[in-house]
Amino acid sequence: MWKPINIGISACLLGERVRYNGGHKHDRYITDTLGRFFRFVPVCPEVGCGLPVPRETMRLEGVPAAPRLVTVRSRVDLTEQMLAYCRKQVEELESEDLCGFIFKKGSPSSGLFRVRVYNNGMPAGSGRGLFADAVVKRFPFMPVEEEERLGDMDIRGNFIERVFAFGDWKGFLKRSKGLSDLVEFHAGRKLQVMAHSPRIYREMGRLVAEGKGMERGELFSRYQELFLGALALHATVKKNGNVLSHIMGYLKKQLDSGEKEELLETIHSYRESLIPLLVPVTLLKHYVTKYRQEYLVRQSYLNPHPLELMLRNHV
Repeated sequence: MWKPINIGISACLLGERVRYNGGHKHDRYITDTLGRFFRFVPVCPEVGCGLPVPRETMRLEGVPAAPRLVTVRSRVDLTEQMLAYCRKQVEELESEDLCGFIFKKGSPSSGLFRVRVYNNGMPAGSGRGLFADAVVKRFPFMPVEEEERLGDMDIRGNFIERVFAFGDWKGFLKRSKGLSDLVEFHAGRKLQVMAHSPRIYREMGRLVAEGKGMERGELFSRYQELFLGALALHATVKKNGNVLSHIMGYLKKQLDSGEKEELLETIHSYRESLIPLLVPVTLLKHYVTKYRQEYLVRQSYLNPHPLELMLRNHV
């Protein structure tokens, strides 16, 4: 069911010995778990731009908004060398059909968040690694994250859900012919969007309803912005609970009294953080199949990512 998705990644996280000291930062969760569903496209900007292994340590210096990349001991400014590589590499990545990127935390080339920027030898602020910055600017809608932050279950779940959703959207763009296709795509993703942002869910509904009077490129571009922007907002217990109740509403005419009571208790237990989201979702999926609710069968909310990743198994 799940086709491999292309993901860019800092090469050291795959175990490649490309670090400044000749080592690596192999992340077993990434290779052993995510690797079952992702095809990794490794990148090491330092080696890619021509630097050796091992090599002198580097850091960002100057203004956080536009830092320089400078070697710590010999004071060689490598900024232009690195930026030239970044321009070339992001162009090459266009052909890889990436649906996400996992960066190495703290790297002056690949760090995504709060990379230290020095001034006169002292930390003077934080910025973003030069290569990570180039990737984000070239692919503004692509989900990106750092490997250490994936240890947080909420961040991990949100990132992976967005990766699969982005792959879903890119696949749609390849086969879509017009508004009718967008209407069908939107119909299957309504509840997933609702779980992240009820406000954007309503805005997307208005956009699709008014789409007949818009040029195709403008319509799809605006829909993409809303769809991916909504999923970047984290789903919460409250919002998930509302979606679960919404799904139950579609089944109220089919469920018998015992089934209704069981489902209400299960949703309530989830709202009280007594059970994981997987439990009410699994029960709802059972009833959706039992009562042949075709509209709900199509909802990506019920299957946004592989069960094997166990992203809905925690309380």
